[in-house]
Order: sequence, then C-alpha cells, then structure tokens
Amino acid sequence: MPMELVPADGRLPDTAPPLARPGRSTPHSAGPRPMSDPVPDSICDRATRERREAEQLASYAMRSVDSIGRHYPESPDPHRTLFERDRDRITHSTAFRRLQYKTQVFLNDEGDHHRTRLSHSLEVCQVARSVAGVLRLNEPLAEGLSLAHDIGHPPFGHRGEWALNDCMADYGGFRHNAQVLRVVDVLERRSPDHPGLNLTRELRESLLKHEKPEDWPEEFGPKPRHPVLEGQVVDLADSTAYNKHDIEDGLSAGMFAEETLEAEVELWRVARARIEERHPGFLRQSPDDPRLQIGRTANEVIGICIVDLCQATLRNVQDSGVESTAEVRAHQTMLCAHSREVQPMVAELQRFLYKHFYRHPYLQAFRLWAKNVISALFDAYVAAPSEMSIWFHEWSDQVGTERAICDYIAGMTDRFAVQEYTRLIGPVPPLERP
Repeated sequence: MPMELVPADGRLPDTAPPLARPGRSTPHSAGPRPMSDPVPDSICDRATRERREAEQLASYAMRSVDSIGRHYPESPDPHRTLFERDRDRITHSTAFRRLQYKTQVFLNDEGDHHRTRLSHSLEVCQVARSVAGVLRLNEPLAEGLSLAHDIGHPPFGHRGEWALNDCMADYGGFRHNAQVLRVVDVLERRSPDHPGLNLTRELRESLLKHEKPEDWPEEFGPKPRHPVLEGQVVDLADSTAYNKHDIEDGLSAGMFAEETLEAEVELWRVARARIEERHPGFLRQSPDDPRLQIGRTANEVIGICIVDLCQATLRNVQDSGVESTAEVRAHQTMLCAHSREVQPMVAELQRFLYKHFYRHPYLQAFRLWAKNVISALFDAYVAAPSEMSIWFHEWSDQVGTERAICDYIAGMTDRFAVQEYTRLIGPVPPLERP
C-alpha cells in the first residue's frame, strides 16, 4: 500500500516528532536529506501512479496505460503518467501563456477584472476537475483538455475568429478547434526531435469535438459518435464556466441590470432564494460594494450547475450500462449532461446572455472593429510577407503564404496585433462604446 506522508485531514499523527524550534537541532537540520535516505520509489514512480489509476478510476474512465500513445515515440517519464505529461507540456507552452493577453469577451486592456482567455481556461479546469473527481475520471486528462481547449483562438476572441475566417474564405477557412490541433501538433516548437508538443492521441482527438465528419483528420480514422467522457465533461465545463463569469462581467460592465436578470432567468432566482435561506437578509442589504452580492449569487449559480452535472451524468452512466471508453464513445447520446429539471434553466440563461450581452451594441461595434483590424493586418502581410517573423517565412513555403499568415495572426495577443497594425498601417481606430 502506498505510504501516506500526511493524513487527508492535514493533522500529524501523535507519534510525529516535535516541530523544530530556533536554536534546537533536529535530524538533517544541517543540510539536505542525505542520498542514503532516498524517498521510496513507491511514492513517486510512474508505475505506482498507473496502478492507482487502475484501482481508483471507473471502468469507463480513460487510463494512461490504455492510450494509443504519441505520434513520435518517446521514452516514458519516470514519474508522470502520459496524461500528466500532456497537461504539463500544455501549461508550459507559449500558446498557453499568450492566453493572458487574449480577449474572452472584452478587450484585454478594458479592465483588470474582466476575464481573459487564460482566466477562463483556468475556471474551466476547476469545473472539469470537480466533475471528473466525482465521476472517478482521469483528472490529468480533463485538466489538459481544459487548459488547451482555447489555445487556437486568435486575438479579439470570436470576433477575431470570424474575421480570420472571412480572410481565409478562399484558402480553407479558419476554425479555432482545428487551429488548436495545428498549435499543439506543429506551431509550438519545444523539441529538436519533433514538431509540436507530441501529445497523446486521446487528448488531440478530444480537442476536435466540434469538428464536422468531413473535416475530421484522416489519421484518426472514422470520427466516433462522441468523445471520451473526460472530453464530454470539459465541453460542459466550458459552457458552465462562461455562463457564470459572463453574468459577472456583463453586470460589472453595465451591459444589463440585475433586475432584468432576475426577471428573465429562473436559475438566478433559484440561486437568490437559496442564498436568502442560508443568509437571511443578505441580499436585501445595501453594501458599499454590490459586487459581493453579485459574486455570491453567481457562485451559487455555478454551484447548482456543477452538482447537477455530477448527479445527472452519474445517473446517465448507470442507466446506460457503459463499462468502457469504447462504449462511451459509441453510445447513442452524450452521457455528460444536465438533468431535465436544470437543462431548461441553463438554456434560458444562455438565451438571456445572447440577447442582452453578446448582442449588445458595444460588442457588435467590437466585432466590426476587430474585422477591420484583422483584415488590414492580413492584407498587409500578403503585400509584404517578409514583415512576419523569420520562422513564418519558412513555414509559408510548406503551407502557402495565406495559411502561414493566418497562423501568424492567430497566435497574436490583442496588444501585439494592435502594435503590428500601428507599425504596418498606422494608428488603430478607437473602439468607442455606443
């Protein structure tokens, strides 16, 4: 049985030695642990971690030992499983770091408290881990998918995506899901032995969950009916996270009023009723900072959604009788889903956000502004491809000038796109709030 260094409650056993006090010597206090007293292999070696997966994960979860593996063979890591290694490669990638300066809904420089692509990805990761833990799924795989799912997004969020798709209309278009795979397979350069991050087949395939069958890569074979359950969880975690944080960001930006939200969204009313029961009078107070009430209610909304996802998905799995990842992928319906009681409320919230937030006049003006900036940048690089970084000159010889330009722009942060526009074209037209 693996050694427990510290009990789950964090308390030291009664037999533990006393804590060191200043001026008192303790064993090994003079320096690092001597090599003659190593950490037992059973605590940290990969085989033990894989054995724990076999013992603790559900039969329908994806196990590291069952992975198809990587496109380019590698020696196994002595400590990490395949999916832990995937997650770590994504976390340390350049594309992941750039998410800090890419639009979620608002331009990166419009406020310190609005979500960025990075903070959104971290919130997705938290939701996915919560659900995966309850379902006894492979949490490192869910984490890796959560952190990577948006690294194909260009600057300016979906507005930049639409603009790039227009620019590439005659050259195969642009889809951010497909771009994620291009990033992890080719555009990230982390090793002299192979292009890309050389991630596992399961993670790469799950990143393409929204691709149409005709756009499915031939190397993956026929497209399965559904992703593995970890991929399904991340898909719902994505929408759960942005539903919650878009409420907060929309209210803080004054896009809509809380009174409108309460009148039109049942899930918000349910959350407020629960808070009132738990904290009588809290929501009727007039605090100096109203964000406290908004934040607490938004947290209750996401809590309701996460608990429901866990419970409903568990029921679906049990009712379906699936016992393997193959059966999950071949099942008639998605197994990760909200209950019949909560799903209509989630759909109502999403309709509200589309009506009052995503279609707000300011965001419509942002869409036109982003289109103009991206289109002008694209045309400038077409006219002078040498203005791109040197690596993309070589890349254009392999994929064509237009696709190389698309890859270059898609990798930009908001501020770098603005800087390049200013350098190549002139001052960027201001984006004014209607």
